[in-house]
Amino acid sequence: MPRAYKYRLYPTREQEEYFAKCFGCARFIYNKMLDDKIKHYKKTKQMLNNTPAQYKQDYPWLKEVDSLALANAQLYLQSAYRKFFKEKSVGFPRFKRKRNYNSYTTNNQKGTISIEHGFIKLPKLKTRVKLVIDREFSGVVKSATVSKTPTNKYFVSILVDEDIKRLPKSSNKIGIDVGIRDFAVPSKGDAINNPKWFRQSEKRLAKLQRQLSKKKKGSKNREKARLKVALLHEKIANQRNDFLHKLSTQLINDNQVIVIEDLRVKNMLKNSKLSKAISEVSWSEFRRQLEYKANWYGRDIIVAPSNYASSQLCSSCGHKNKAVKDLKVRNWTCPNCNTRHDRDINASKNLLKLAL
Repeated sequence: MPRAYKYRLYPTREQEEYFAKCFGCARFIYNKMLDDKIKHYKKTKQMLNNTPAQYKQDYPWLKEVDSLALANAQLYLQSAYRKFFKEKSVGFPRFKRKRNYNSYTTNNQKGTISIEHGFIKLPKLKTRVKLVIDREFSGVVKSATVSKTPTNKYFVSILVDEDIKRLPKSSNKIGIDVGIRDFAVPSKGDAINNPKWFRQSEKRLAKLQRQLSKKKKGSKNREKARLKVALLHEKIANQRNDFLHKLSTQLINDNQVIVIEDLRVKNMLKNSKLSKAISEVSWSEFRRQLEYKANWYGRDIIVAPSNYASSQLCSSCGHKNKAVKDLKVRNWTCPNCNTRHDRDINASKNLLKLAL
């Protein structure tokens, strides 16, 4: 089963220059191939089947980097096209920007990627790159993705094909209703508080961004100010990911079946009053983590239908109270059986019924 391990890299100046070439070439070949596909389709109304090899004669500097980095850029473009034609919610492939796209992927071919004594060997790089190994892995290395963050840190993600030990079977089942005030309300146990990492740093972030806007473009002081903003964004992202990983791992370890809602986050973000709060809680990422960890460890994730009115149904008698559609209604009494409900706890109990 494929599993990724991410490690921090500490490249030398020469290695940084090579990585910069790989980032630039992978980005260039992606954008160039996409541009040629668009122009060819406008002229002929047919799809252009182009490859990186076709461009090496006109752009000889492409030969200086790992050819697999260019081949993987081609595969990403093909994947983006397939998703565009198969899934209505996916937009047309977009061009890669230098500011947001500093990574490349290469494959392991007969030991071209290996880790030994705190150093990693990468294709076409003469010297090994220092890295910090905080987690050991066992299995066959399939590929490696080298990336650079806006804070000028380098990382490598190693994709490994390994056997993941399944967790023992459990009889526990749980329904989880996610929200903004409380991040999650389980059908049993206490509500999980929303830490609101972004809100805690919002004033500090606004101050740093004001300072950045006043700096002269291209100056060293502007780069220093940009780095401060990027570091704070990175801290917020790390806090959020740490919280989500710990919570999702705990839920997977404790429960055999987990029932969650099928939230249409993209549609919910159109609400200008709630878009910031919804973006902050990262429901989509939480669901993604639950699903892949359940696949690893032999757990079951049940996604409630999008039209399932978990908040409006009485968990005691099943009566549907349409008045609860109003999000301001946090507590209500069932007109049929007179049971008093907390909106979120009632929703989680109704979700649990799908597992039972």
